[in-house]
Amino acid sequence: MLKELCCTAMLLTAGANLYAQEPQSIEKSQTIVYINGAKYYVHNVRHGETLYSLAKTYGVAEQVIAAENPQLAQGLKADQSLKIPVVETGVVVQEQLSPKKLKKTFDQHTVQKGETLYGISRRYAISVETIMEDNPGLDPIHLKPGSVILIRKKAVGKTDEAENTAAWEQYKDRLNLVAEEGYMYHIVAPGETMYALSRRFGTTVENLERLNGISAQELRSGSMLKVPGDAKSATEPVQEERFGQPEPTESDTLTTVEPQVKEVDFLALSSGEPLRVALLLPMTDGDKQNPNYLDFYQGFLLGLEKIKTQYGYSVRVDLFNTRQESDRLRTIVDDADFRAARLIVGPVYEEELPAVIGYAEEYAVPVVSPLADVKNVDSDVLFQMAPPQMRKYAKIEELTQGEHKQVTLIYGEKNDREFEREILAALQGVPYARHNYRYAVKEGDQGLSSLLANGKDNLLIVLSDSGLEVDRILAAIASANTNLVARGKTPPRFTIVGNSRWNRFGNLDRALYFKDRLVLFSTYHAKRDAEVIKTFDSDYIKAFGALPSLYSYRGYDAAMIFVPAMYSNIQYDMEGRRYTPLQTSYTFQQMPGGSNHVNQNWMRVSYRPDFTITVD
Repeated sequence: MLKELCCTAMLLTAGANLYAQEPQSIEKSQTIVYINGAKYYVHNVRHGETLYSLAKTYGVAEQVIAAENPQLAQGLKADQSLKIPVVETGVVVQEQLSPKKLKKTFDQHTVQKGETLYGISRRYAISVETIMEDNPGLDPIHLKPGSVILIRKKAVGKTDEAENTAAWEQYKDRLNLVAEEGYMYHIVAPGETMYALSRRFGTTVENLERLNGISAQELRSGSMLKVPGDAKSATEPVQEERFGQPEPTESDTLTTVEPQVKEVDFLALSSGEPLRVALLLPMTDGDKQNPNYLDFYQGFLLGLEKIKTQYGYSVRVDLFNTRQESDRLRTIVDDADFRAARLIVGPVYEEELPAVIGYAEEYAVPVVSPLADVKNVDSDVLFQMAPPQMRKYAKIEELTQGEHKQVTLIYGEKNDREFEREILAALQGVPYARHNYRYAVKEGDQGLSSLLANGKDNLLIVLSDSGLEVDRILAAIASANTNLVARGKTPPRFTIVGNSRWNRFGNLDRALYFKDRLVLFSTYHAKRDAEVIKTFDSDYIKAFGALPSLYSYRGYDAAMIFVPAMYSNIQYDMEGRRYTPLQTSYTFQQMPGGSNHVNQNWMRVSYRPDFTITVD
């Protein structure tokens, strides 16, 4: 202990003496995490920074930073991640709003026992980041039952499940950067139990309960737990208790036996045969109606109306309110109307699927998962409409090909590490350069002009995770392009790849998307001024008196793809055909090593300088 204190004292002295000159300007980190209820910045140390300069930037004593980061006893090093306590100095935004403005801007969600921030974000289809920004005092992994969370009304329904999953994983990664030595954070996968996790991480159920302040019965899919382990290690989800499989015996461990998935053959209906559809949606959240899934239901009904007119099929739909309750699913499966269905659409959450999959396999009934990126359920009856996250950047390959191609990753002060990992995985085998953009050193047109004036066909990938910084980078590139052309230079050839999560930034100048030839990859695209969307919107408004949401479009797509398929393509597992009910296309095929029939088609949305948008 004395040795450690001496080392810390030496470190503080060295930090003060070695850099006695005026410290360099440090931009305060925008990455914030909560650890044991306390709020911290996550700061990545750069060359030339000292404890003194960090303390001055964040307004805390050098001794406090050293005490929070025991690794500093070995010295301050570049690329270290430090946790620095947040000193609250201002009044949060919500407190500045009048009660009338607050009510107009936000809905209020009362936290129920066992709820997770991830689950709440999925329920409202709102990003985890938005909830955290609007609730500054919220500890994302320790929600208190009875506490009230503000839900920004304009952001509801704007984020899909894949984006929320990625954001929750990113928050976990941030926590792991500054996790206490000997511990790491883990997101609970569907089917994981405290017992299975205790075995995996070499501890006891009691210790996990103590570390996280919850009981085994309160564990939920999507919960983020503190567990023993190395935060730098990569691990896979637990499989052993997912579907009630027995614990392996000693003899089971001698050889690896892959689980057998039942092959199912579907039979198409004759054209005059009536079809019954079971639609499983969480229509209510407690006593409140869930508007997202009302939109989905209405879109589905509009699709059935179109099918009746176009094909003349007789279709009856039975709507079941799942309420996001597993016990409710078991009751639904026993219902006579459910058992009369030849097609099941829903449930929407992966953890609810096992309750219906067994029945569907036994009676050869297709099950459509309309929104989830399913990772832990494998069945020949399951059709997934959401494209898998792993396929997100498959189309980027086309952008990297060609003679004189130059790929450059543009880093900002704050970057989306999840996006970076996805891009680096997609660029395997493709040479690329790195460029660091820093507004603080006035690196505007001049700094970015060199990326455009190289005579090559440039693919610029912007990794920044700050709305202000993204806007500055896009504006700087547009300005650099304009200046080069104005000086009589050869017009630069370039395309920018952006992050679909930029849609949560309200401050971006969307005109820059067109000027910079931006490309985004998205699970769904619906352009309001396209004729097919205008027609749908008009029909929807006439039928329901409201504008459709993305949920309405997905509900319509589900009906238009799978109801006609029950009379034809279902017997071929929907493979070998492209479906485009509105603007988003779907192509279904089984993934390597899996049985689910998964839509492979992420949408590539390209913004053109002539202010047109192409989707493929």
